[in-house]
Order: sequence, then C-alpha cells, then structure tokens
Amino acid sequence: MKTRSILAAAAALSLALTACGGETPAEDPTEGATNGAEVSPEGIDDGTELTMWTRAPLERQAKNAVEAYNATHENQVILEILPNDDVEGKVGGAIQTDTLPDILAGDVVRIPYWVEQGVFTDITDHISTLDVDNLQQGHIDAGTIDGRMHTLPFVTDISVMVWNKDLYEEAGLDPEQGPTTVGEFLEQAKAVADLGKDGVAGSYLAGQSGGALVFTLFPMMWASGEEPLGAGGTEANVASENAKAIYAAYNELANTSNGLGAGSKEETGATWTAPFQEGNIGVMQYPYTAVTGLFDTVDFEIGVAGIPGVDGNQSTFLGGDALGISRSSENVEQAWNFMSWLMSDEAQQTVFADNDDTASSLSVLENGYADADERTLIANATIKDGRTPVAIYFNEAFNAAGSNWQLLIQDAVWGDGSQVDTLNEEISATLGG
Repeated sequence: MKTRSILAAAAALSLALTACGGETPAEDPTEGATNGAEVSPEGIDDGTELTMWTRAPLERQAKNAVEAYNATHENQVILEILPNDDVEGKVGGAIQTDTLPDILAGDVVRIPYWVEQGVFTDITDHISTLDVDNLQQGHIDAGTIDGRMHTLPFVTDISVMVWNKDLYEEAGLDPEQGPTTVGEFLEQAKAVADLGKDGVAGSYLAGQSGGALVFTLFPMMWASGEEPLGAGGTEANVASENAKAIYAAYNELANTSNGLGAGSKEETGATWTAPFQEGNIGVMQYPYTAVTGLFDTVDFEIGVAGIPGVDGNQSTFLGGDALGISRSSENVEQAWNFMSWLMSDEAQQTVFADNDDTASSLSVLENGYADADERTLIANATIKDGRTPVAIYFNEAFNAAGSNWQLLIQDAVWGDGSQVDTLNEEISATLGG
C-alpha cells in the first residue's frame, strides 16, 4: 500500500465552503436531461477532450482518477484544481456566463444548492443503467431533486473516532478499546485529561468551524437515532434531548482541566486536526483521509472506530465530493464515459482501494481491501451506517462563518446552553430559505 502525505489541514478546510452570491438560476434545473431517450451505459469514447474542475483538498484522489482514465481511454480529461476558497466564486461566475466545465466535482453538502440552481445536467437515465444499489447513496441523494438524479460519488471522506493508544495506556485505559457510547467517550477523554501532562488534553473540538462541527457531531446524533435535519432539509433538529446530551458531554470537558485542547473554542478549522497529529489529544473525531496519512508517520499508535451515539450504535459523515456533468457541457456522452468508468469495480479498486482511499462501490469496500490496514477495514465498515445531510441552504445554515449553528455550539459547550432552542429555530429559518 502507498503511504499518504498528511492532509490534515486540507481535510478540515474542505468542510467549510462559503456561499456564493449573485448566481443566476437556470430556467429548468433539469436542462440537458435525456427525458427517457435510450442512452448508452458506457457513453462515448471517441477522443474528445473533456474539462473537469475539482477542489484542491482532494487533488491527489482526482489526479489518480484522471491519470488512470486518460491512460486507458481515447477521451482525455483536462483537470483543473481550484483553491478551496475560490470554488464558489469560480462556479458562480461560470453559471452566469455558461462556461462551466464538462465535469464538475464539488463538496457534497453544497451539491443540493447547485442542483437547485441548475448547475448540472439531469443524468437520471444514465445513472439508471448502473448498479446503483452497489454505490454509496449519500452522494447520489445529494444530487437528486424531484426524483431526478444529477450526481454520482467521486471522493468519499468519512469521519471516524480516533484515539492515541499510548496516552490511553498511560491513563490506565484499554488501548485497544475506544468509546462505544457518548458516556464512554467522556470517561476516556477525562481519564487522559487527568494525566495532567503539559499540552495534553482529553479531546478537541473546532468551535468556530461549522463544517468540522457537523462532520464530527452529526454522526453522534445519527447513531443516537436522531435526524438533525427534517422536512426535506428545511428544518433543524439539533436541540433534541440526545443532541443536548452530546453537548453536555463536551460542556463537561470544557469545564474540566485539560478536558478540551487549548484553542478549541476559537478553532476555525485551519488547524483542527493538528493537535491529535502532534500526539497531544486522547480521543476525538477525525477525517479518515487525514488519519491514514498518520499511520506510518507519527510516533504513537492510533486506534480507529465508528463514531458512537448516546446509547451505542455508530455512524459516520459521508463527506467528500460528488460528481456531475455540467449544464454547459456539449459532450454529455463523453463525460458519461468517464463517470460510468469511475463507478466500475475495476476503477474503484485501482483508483481508490489500491491507494487506501475509500471506495464508493460497496462490493469493493467488502472485498477489495484484503491487504489493507485493519483500521481501514474498520473505517469502511462504518459507511453502511453513514449519512449525508441534504439541504439546499446547508452552507448558509451550518458552514458559513458566524452561522447560528456555530453560535449554538458556542453556547452549548462553552456557555450555559440557554440559547440552544432559540438558535435551533434560527437555523430552521435559514434552512427554509
């Protein structure tokens, strides 16, 4: 297996795209749909040059996919890597001038808004030629509107619970057993905090990063049987009793000496993963694309598990990027050739599994990691319990700087929790558009 470079900061930043303004929605979000016409399952491979945009945090995976495709096809994909902070402006400008690339990849939580704005071509009939049940559904659901499908999975990033086995052993904990409930998470974090070691804390939280907070806390809610979003993504449910129990655990850590790492309250996501990477955190949620890069580079042992709920179970945030054919493309069948190829088990194995990345094919997840690190198998097993939140105004409600979601966490974890119900209502108002 190949050893990854450490992508900690990039993975954290990939969760916090801000909304673009001034976009002009298409007259029909299903522009370019096949409307039931017969389509080829493989598309056309005739030497067409295709353009594609993707985000910088996922550059390595995108290059792996494009290089593998270009080496085996007549069509050639020209990949452009966009700085994470430039994506919204670039896409917004291209919408107005109808100059989007043939293939567009984007943050899965932003996909519903783009679909609603008519950014993508309706490829329902193309997708229906695939074994859709063998693909992780979160990135497909994100691009579905009124039953019409526009996107497929591109790069799947998941959140997992990680712990420092060396610190666990020092604290008298079983280094092979991570938390299986929110209560155990609290107990284990406090045990590490009680070591009283300089610079070492029980856990860490990105208090000012809405994206990192949903990536880490939503799975705890899902595992607890809660739906943080309701009414088709237009209502928030982040003030439930289980949600408050999760916040209470973090509030207790915030009020415990060395409970939460220094800087947690102010953390914007830019350095969110660094404290664990440096060996200074006992247990926390983490992007799996970042943690695998640490296995062979840090001087401590790392444990990996699913993210638990209040009373058990597990879940994960199916993050990363989804992929679609833009409404500007005049090469729909050629672009589909790339997308359909990428969904094949052979491509999923070569591009993702063989590079220790998370495949979107369920059969590859089950059978394609025979030589993988055991922790990768554990992480892959959480995908069946994972979710992707779908809401048109998700970015504005949760990820945007100063969002009511950020304010809610600040109040619940570092305040007295008195504003949680009110802020939940404010989030609902934003989600409702």
